[in-house]
Amino acid sequence: MSSLSDILGQPRAVEQLTRYLTSDRRHHAMLFVGPEGVGRRTAAEALAQTLLCPNSDGPDIGPLVAVEETPDPPAPCGECEDCRLFLAGSHPDYHPVYKELARYHSDAQVRSRVMQDLGIPVIRQFLLAPSSQAPTRNRGKVFVVREAQLMSVPAQNAMLKTLEEPPEGVTIILLALRPELMLPTTVSRCAMVRFGPLPAQVIEERLIADGVDPEQASFWARFTEGSLGRAMKLSGGELYELKQTLLPALAEVPQGGDGELAETLAKMADELAEGIVAEVKQAEGASLSKSLATRQASGTMLKLIASLYVDAMHVGSGAQHDLVHADQPMSVEHVAQRFEPSQLAGLLGQLSRFEQMLWQNVNPKLVWDNVVIACSTPREGDF
Repeated sequence: MSSLSDILGQPRAVEQLTRYLTSDRRHHAMLFVGPEGVGRRTAAEALAQTLLCPNSDGPDIGPLVAVEETPDPPAPCGECEDCRLFLAGSHPDYHPVYKELARYHSDAQVRSRVMQDLGIPVIRQFLLAPSSQAPTRNRGKVFVVREAQLMSVPAQNAMLKTLEEPPEGVTIILLALRPELMLPTTVSRCAMVRFGPLPAQVIEERLIADGVDPEQASFWARFTEGSLGRAMKLSGGELYELKQTLLPALAEVPQGGDGELAETLAKMADELAEGIVAEVKQAEGASLSKSLATRQASGTMLKLIASLYVDAMHVGSGAQHDLVHADQPMSVEHVAQRFEPSQLAGLLGQLSRFEQMLWQNVNPKLVWDNVVIACSTPREGDF
């Protein structure tokens, strides 16, 4: 069981949600925005369980009452039938909504599609239709829409009336990366709760508590830029060992490129992609296309490479900044001595364009060949 008091590193969001729970005027639609892996989904689930638990009512402090200290957030009891159902993943009035639900749609044509967005068929069948039905347990209904930024324009338009005037007792929580990725008409109908990147120390301490080596924990805390979820996911794989050999190779790549290194990068990305496919299969029971997984894995690899050059820019310019790769200072220093900061800036721009090419169905091997050539002879940047 989790409660809002368990959310790490998000004091402002927890305070806002505490006031929501202890107010007699609650918003019926909320929008949680922030990066992946910083607690949005955990907070939404904790809020949902609290709303559905009959023993979690907190004191009514009013929506605008000024108090010197924010009270502890109400928490679910964890013992009642509603809590047991929620924790078992079978509460009839809790509805997570996500694009992969398409495979359970009543229409065979919808089930057969590869869902790249959260379309209107899923929203109609798994949110709009059940929201109009009476709750089973008489505590209302809670809908949590994951990756809400992927909702199509028709899907968002279909939701507007329900967001503005939902059936009594219905609460809708949208999880999105940024509000500007959604229609203004959707955003305006929701109370927004912002979640920021977590402090590196919070992530590092959590990873160490989970048994991750302190040196590795320090790297993951900085590499994932405040995403605990991403740090926990990546620290369980082989990427750290891969980067131990990759960084020295990048620091020494000869001018004109290195075909063997390009092959190695392509192989690393392929192995990471296989892990992503297996993870999705285990977690969601769904099949993720290998091509999509390869693009995701390649994006992680390109970010890893880019972080080396960002570190080198900081060293080369004399900036006082915590290095992502503090565990491999020789490689960072070598790159900083080899290239000017302006050249490294240009290289970072090229790496960003290579990632865009991967999502445009360019052959990954061709991309990696060009990555290695760019890393061997970076050109001047204009930023």
